[in-house]
Amino acid sequence: MAARSAPSCHLRLEWVYGYRGHQCRNNLYYTAAKEIVYFVAGVGVVYSPREHRQKFYRGHSDDIISLALHPERVLVATGQVGKEPYICVWDSYTVQTISILKDVHTHGIACLAFDLDGQRLVSVGLDSKNAVCVWDWKRGKMLSMAPGHTDRIFDISWDLYQPNKLVSCGVKHIKFWSLCGNALTPKRGVFGKTGDLQTILCLACARDELTYSGALNGDIYVWKGINLIRTIQGAHTAGIFSMNACEEGFATGGRDGCIRLWDLTFKPITVIDLRETDQGYKGLSVRSVCWRGDHILVGTQDSEIFEIVVHERNKPFLIMQGHCEGELWALAIHPTKPLAVTGSDDRSVRIWSLVDHALIARCNMEEPIRCAAVNVDGIHLALGMKDGSFTVLRVRDMTEVVHIKDRKEAIHELKYSPDGSYLAVGCNDSSVDIYGVAQRYKKFGECVGSLSFITHLDWSSDSRYLQTNDGNGKRLFYRMPGGKEMTNKEEIKGVHWASWTCVSGLEVNGIWPKYSDINDINSVDGNYIGQVLVSADDYGIVKLFRYPCLRKGAKFKKYIGHSAHVTNVRWSHDYQWVISIGGADHSVFQWKFIPERKLKDALHIAPQESLADSNSDESDSDLSDVPELDSEIEQETQLTYRRQVYKEDLPQLKEQYKEKQKSGTSKRRERPPGNSIRLHFVHGYRGYDCRSNLFYTQIGEIVYHVAAVGVIYNRQQNTQRFYLGHDDDILCLALHPLKDYVATGQVGRDPSVHIWDTETIKPLSVLKGYHQYGVCAVDFSADGKRLASVGIDDSHTIVLWDWKKGEKLSIARGSKDKIFVVKMNPYVPDKLITAGIKHMKFWRRAGGGLIGRKGYVGTLGKNDTMMCAVYGWTEEMAFSGTSTGDVCIWRDIFLVKTVKAHDGPVFSMHALEKGFVTGGKDGVVALWDDSFERCLKTYAIKRAALAPGSKGLLLEDNPSIRAISLGHGHILVGTKNGEILEVDKSGPVTLLVQGHMEGEVWGLATHPYLPICATVSDDKTLRIWDLSPSHCMLAVRKLKKGGRCCCFSPDGKALAVGLNDGSFLMANADTLEDLVSFHHRKDIISDIRFSPGSGKYLAVASHDSFIDIYNVMSSKRVGICKGATSYITHIDWDIRGKLLRVNTGAKEQLFFEAPRGKKQTIPSGEVEKIGWASWTSVLGLCCEGIWPVIGEVTDVTASCLTSDKTVLATGDDLGFVKLFRYPTKGKFGKFKKYVAHSTHVTNVRWTYDDSMLVTLGGTDMSLMVWTNEMEGYREKRPCDSEESDIDSEEDGGYDSDVTRENEISYTIRALSTNIRPMFGIKPHLQQKEPSIDERPPVSRAPPQPEKLQTNNVGKKKRPIEDLVLELVFGYRGRDCRNNVHYLNDGDDIIYHTASVGILHNVATGTQSFYQEHNDDILCLTVNQHPKFINIVATGQVGDSADMSATAPSIHIWDAMSKQTLSMLRCYHSKGVCSVSFSATGKLLLSVGLDPEHTITIWRWQEGAKIASRAGHNQRIFVAEFRPDSDSQFVSVGVKHVKFWTLAGRALLSKKGLLSTLEDARMQTMLAVAFGANNLTFTGTISGDVCVWKDHILCRIVARAHNGPVFAMYTTLRDGLIVTGGKERPSKEGGAVKLWDQELRRCRAFRLETGQVTDCVRSVCRGKKMLNKVNLGHAARTVCYSPEGDMVAIGMKNGEFIILLVSSLKIWGKKRDRRCAIHDIRFSPDSRFLAVGSSENSVDFYDLTLGPTLNRISYCKDIPSFVIQMDFSADSRHLQVSTGCYKRHVYEVPSGKHLMDQAAIDRITWATWTSILGDEVMGIWSRHAEKADVNCACVSHSGISLVTGDDFGMIKLFDFPCPEKFFICLEMCTYASLKDMDAEKTLHKLTALRNQNYTGGKKKNRTKPCMVKWC
Repeated sequence: MAARSAPSCHLRLEWVYGYRGHQCRNNLYYTAAKEIVYFVAGVGVVYSPREHRQKFYRGHSDDIISLALHPERVLVATGQVGKEPYICVWDSYTVQTISILKDVHTHGIACLAFDLDGQRLVSVGLDSKNAVCVWDWKRGKMLSMAPGHTDRIFDISWDLYQPNKLVSCGVKHIKFWSLCGNALTPKRGVFGKTGDLQTILCLACARDELTYSGALNGDIYVWKGINLIRTIQGAHTAGIFSMNACEEGFATGGRDGCIRLWDLTFKPITVIDLRETDQGYKGLSVRSVCWRGDHILVGTQDSEIFEIVVHERNKPFLIMQGHCEGELWALAIHPTKPLAVTGSDDRSVRIWSLVDHALIARCNMEEPIRCAAVNVDGIHLALGMKDGSFTVLRVRDMTEVVHIKDRKEAIHELKYSPDGSYLAVGCNDSSVDIYGVAQRYKKFGECVGSLSFITHLDWSSDSRYLQTNDGNGKRLFYRMPGGKEMTNKEEIKGVHWASWTCVSGLEVNGIWPKYSDINDINSVDGNYIGQVLVSADDYGIVKLFRYPCLRKGAKFKKYIGHSAHVTNVRWSHDYQWVISIGGADHSVFQWKFIPERKLKDALHIAPQESLADSNSDESDSDLSDVPELDSEIEQETQLTYRRQVYKEDLPQLKEQYKEKQKSGTSKRRERPPGNSIRLHFVHGYRGYDCRSNLFYTQIGEIVYHVAAVGVIYNRQQNTQRFYLGHDDDILCLALHPLKDYVATGQVGRDPSVHIWDTETIKPLSVLKGYHQYGVCAVDFSADGKRLASVGIDDSHTIVLWDWKKGEKLSIARGSKDKIFVVKMNPYVPDKLITAGIKHMKFWRRAGGGLIGRKGYVGTLGKNDTMMCAVYGWTEEMAFSGTSTGDVCIWRDIFLVKTVKAHDGPVFSMHALEKGFVTGGKDGVVALWDDSFERCLKTYAIKRAALAPGSKGLLLEDNPSIRAISLGHGHILVGTKNGEILEVDKSGPVTLLVQGHMEGEVWGLATHPYLPICATVSDDKTLRIWDLSPSHCMLAVRKLKKGGRCCCFSPDGKALAVGLNDGSFLMANADTLEDLVSFHHRKDIISDIRFSPGSGKYLAVASHDSFIDIYNVMSSKRVGICKGATSYITHIDWDIRGKLLRVNTGAKEQLFFEAPRGKKQTIPSGEVEKIGWASWTSVLGLCCEGIWPVIGEVTDVTASCLTSDKTVLATGDDLGFVKLFRYPTKGKFGKFKKYVAHSTHVTNVRWTYDDSMLVTLGGTDMSLMVWTNEMEGYREKRPCDSEESDIDSEEDGGYDSDVTRENEISYTIRALSTNIRPMFGIKPHLQQKEPSIDERPPVSRAPPQPEKLQTNNVGKKKRPIEDLVLELVFGYRGRDCRNNVHYLNDGDDIIYHTASVGILHNVATGTQSFYQEHNDDILCLTVNQHPKFINIVATGQVGDSADMSATAPSIHIWDAMSKQTLSMLRCYHSKGVCSVSFSATGKLLLSVGLDPEHTITIWRWQEGAKIASRAGHNQRIFVAEFRPDSDSQFVSVGVKHVKFWTLAGRALLSKKGLLSTLEDARMQTMLAVAFGANNLTFTGTISGDVCVWKDHILCRIVARAHNGPVFAMYTTLRDGLIVTGGKERPSKEGGAVKLWDQELRRCRAFRLETGQVTDCVRSVCRGKKMLNKVNLGHAARTVCYSPEGDMVAIGMKNGEFIILLVSSLKIWGKKRDRRCAIHDIRFSPDSRFLAVGSSENSVDFYDLTLGPTLNRISYCKDIPSFVIQMDFSADSRHLQVSTGCYKRHVYEVPSGKHLMDQAAIDRITWATWTSILGDEVMGIWSRHAEKADVNCACVSHSGISLVTGDDFGMIKLFDFPCPEKFFICLEMCTYASLKDMDAEKTLHKLTALRNQNYTGGKKKNRTKPCMVKWC
């Protein structure tokens, strides 16, 4: 028995030898208390040099690899490795966790840094993207995240002198980050020519934007901004691993073993070379340095920590040492002194003093050491080596005695015999050699029985026997010293072993888990005196067991600290300590052993220590010594709430099935019925698996739950109101302290908790995203602001919420076993308790995590299963009810005493002002005083105590009580049987609500002429219910078996009931007494029916696939219907009582004749002509439409037709009740659906007069009564859900503009990220340019002519220094809307085009620009709130949503100052197509272009995402907040309009309902505006405007415009509404109209654009184009003549036109080519016109011959299409650039190809627009393979060149630029720079002529906007 419980003694960590120097850096600091903080293995260590004492932080579960110190130097942040690594922020005084940050990084956390005021923490992950993450660490909340770099990041730091700036460095890069909103944007440091591009290992920030960084080659790089300005060469001779900034300056430490101190301007102060000091050695490498005052701390690669006092710098003081890299396996204990010996693969053997906690001796060997042993007298030390040899040293001076090598493989274990005469040496080649000690280690024998490597050895006390373990887990015995194997079991039994270090053997069976791999326990050591055993395993755990422990899976206490394998563990010689060593973490842990007698004192001194260690789930066999679980609890723990199909899966499933069904749904579907139903009353209460879910509200109503419904019951009026926001079983309910709000948690794949108001029944907040499968417990905090919830996933996750904001505050894994209850501490909001199977845990919040400690039972009891818990009268006191009937009283985490309270489990308890009330399985309610000293009163729930006014009958005495609540002078009790009772303080009991008990409910029948119904259930009861106002159970009868069906006779006097054993009975309908019963079948009776009229026959259907027909009068079976292939599901009689219709489980519909049961075949068309007495069939043509799209995963289980045969009600497996119009022919009929049941609706029945519908929930055991509301009678109610499975097929209207906009695919223009202007380092700056070794030839020839003719010859040539954006022509209207707004009372207008936001002053015509976007802007909105004046939000295109710089983003900026206020990187892949501010201006709504068209709500000032949800599967065009709301908004788009509410973190939506208006159809909606009283106006594609009240269509303003209504605007001042549409101007109509608030009257405005149709894309209330001519075709190129009097235009169709500039009249036109003209040029002497086309040709025309324009010649052999042409200054040559990257020169006008390079070099050109040629080699960037330079132009001075390319970049170069990768100046406005399509209209002509090609293929053209730079 003893072995089954954990030992009662305990280990406490006392000292850790070692320091993690390898693979880590910057991990050693002074705290404010002058203590030293560092880490080793998985432990944070705080060491006090003054007291020589260590404190330990042990909140990590794996190796710690990073550490940061808070600026106040008390708090420490540490990060670990692991699959789900987390960061702990902890206090170095108390070593308690302050905050846990998790769920973001993977693999590990490489670096950490606090910002200047310590509020934020930045972390870098070890994942493939090296993610950088910024935290608000106190709240445990992530503020921002971005991919860090493609390679490792080694260091990161906040710039302490500039807010929101960070610097990170790593492999071959350094990055400068700025944080704005939630966006972290990096710029790469530019190395330039100042230094080599190399790996940067560490950095420190200084004033004036200076950053100092340490490089791999030992140089220090100094950065200003993002540019490298100088290097300090040779600061160290090798890599600089650590840099530490302090008040005095900087300290650096490197691989060369030197520490250098620098002043604040980085001038050297001094050097300390540690290798040269007394303690130094060759190869010493510094990994961490910390400078404080005159002390310097140094951590080395080899696990040493030095402290250096600056003025005695050659005498460093060694504070800590440990083993270096390589595994640590060898451990031996001195037999008489407190010494431990360790040896490692670093080839050193070290002796540690366990009293002084210090290293006292060290000796280096030749080989790695694998094991060690000390002889009994303590003189000899034997070491086993990895190469197969062993060495013996003298302990006192470490001199060698002997070195022997008899083996080739590693020696893994050796031991001296207890008498000191022999040494046994175990080798990996599976042999053990025995050596004689006195004989200078002569070999005496050999043991060769093993087949695998030797792992452990033990000698017997008399030194005559040896036992061994090997790698196969075999245990063998040998006689000594010869080595003969022993097999006699009897002889072995009597041996007493001197030590026990073997891992296999009877005595240690219990150390193995029940199911375990042989090799994962590395070492054990038995303590015979204390009867305990300590073990070490591969998971970093040291465990304490009882010894001996004989049964597998024994209980233990476990201690964590080591990170990976613990390789060895030993007791010290006097059993005071346990020493354990870690293989990979090279550390030695010393644990103090605290025996049982001292434990009690220890507990009260340091509770946090004693239990932090044994933070263990005690063991695998937790349940071995527990009494049998109570049957009810056992039943409950076996419940699984998993669903085959969750409601969340339905939309997806529908989509999949729709694809398959595309063909089948061509028929026009029936409309849904006009009737609707409303939930009226629910019989039932969920008590069988829930507890404490029943409360009084503020006004004395009762709130509880059943199925998927929250119920508020008014006991005076006997009425119910319902919260119907859930869509699956509710499992828990909690009441807000003010008793007006309720929280309910449900089942689901991603289950939600709803907080709702009991008055209005509206949801206030919906919390989801962190649980799986379901939420089983919730609780509010005492202040009502927080909520705790527990999930039913495998680890029973606990989440703490700020429920109003919907934010997760903290999350933690609760327990492996089921948790039944969570309670928040009423005095301290950060504390809570959870209780459940075998556990009681006390939690406190730490940032984003929760820290839990198990309740400490001590000797008072055992770990019982807790069913309920409450807090007492102080924050320390807690009380819990157990499954054995006790109440446990806890103080802090200690069990103080237990009180027997009930027989059987205590299921519910409730704390009162002065005492407690408890309820249990024994059916007794007990009142207690405030300390559970005495029971004041008990109430038994008995039938005898029922008051006369009860609504129903109590089924049994003393039902199991599951919920208790007090209030309004009563005790409210909920029972397992589904009853709710009210107990008066004086004793009488009133029954208020009841339902069926556990077991499925299937049988339902309604009375033929009274408002009553009968139900029969698997709970073995038959019940009669009153459906009239009294709503109660009239009668109940217990049956011997459960039943599945029942039916009233036509006269209502008899009731037939079919039972589950194949029998059925007929009972008197009034008294429920038996009339007659039969038992002919073995299987369940599934349906039972009286024939109509006199009820002569009774048809009884069973699961045996037969139907028996009985004559009721004679009580005999008269016929059997055979022929069904499967079980029978439904039967119906025809009106004459002659024909039976049958449905079976195989979905067959059969017909039989009564009374004999002969099978009939009836054609499907005839079936509906037959008059049926009832219709409960689900098969056949008449009801084909009731089967849903996803019919394969759900069954329609029941149907029922109204007596007027118009409405068919159905119930299905997903819990939906649906109404269809009858008959429902054709697939997928339209319906109205209602959710209240959670899963299977097993039966539905209309009452005799169709006034009510009664439905049964199978597993939710509820009976729901719905009232039928006739067509035309409709209150506006919130929860009418009337969606059909397939959206309407009617098309939503067509318009070319809308279609084009819907189909545009926004690809991001820069396909490669690092070309973006934001991304700094141009690759050509990183490598030395290739030198072009071409010296000018020495020659007496005349100098080369100028390359280019310049026209300002007289002036001094001044290069162009810079370009500044001056004017932008153009506005993006073709695919955007609502993107022009007035600012400053109409003085300015704001709009956008390309990637520029433009503020245009109306009076002066000047423009100013916001240029922070790096791709097309697609939407713009202005904040209307007076607090945020002139605040603009713009959203842009992007690619994936990976939060990198190319992700789509939203910028919020000030229109006047152009300051970016916040930047939101979003998860909308592709781009952001709509933005809108809320009424208060604090929230921002954005819509994405991703396939789901995600809608996201942001708190934009913080950059925090509040909520996000898929918007619609079709394009959403606009989403806008209501002007008076922060929570309600409307989205419109292709064939939909949705009305949204923001509740906490959740977005709830309702589709717009059309049902009230005749012939209304859902059109494509394009715009939205708002009116008072919840009116919404939407503009449609047909020109109508729809007017909605709430979400219901109330009228249509027909033909508000003749074409689509693209834009609408609500004026906040006066409520007037402006609309804009696509319209031909006419007398009365106009494209812009102004309407009154109700949209009744309007006034039209005409736009004088001179176009055939005006199309308005944006309306809002609140430099000129010179001239224009319509050309009739798209134009491609233009050119002025030299005199400027003519202009030539080349067209897309191959034509070209020459206009006179003065009058814009056509001078001449010609079309000689079929394809587009790409360039057109006048020769400098105005004589020739050259026309280049994409037909690989250049044609010459002589203009002196007049406007006939006859071609005089053309150029031959042009290899590809023409891009640009330039004439020479003398008009005799033409250079042509072509699409195959070749430049050709031709003579003019002959068109002859000039080949002579020398001649070409002598030509002086009149203009230069070519992108090809040696002169412009430098304009091609390294990334030109991804995109091209499209156009170029040399300035008139001839020394500057500007280019435009596919990345939207405009670059300025010097001309000529023959060197490759020439340095240039960059600007960017365009998303991509291509030909500026004039779209059939020639706008102002400009000199930048931009065109676009890639390798001979033409690209799509975009962006008709024009930019002027100056």
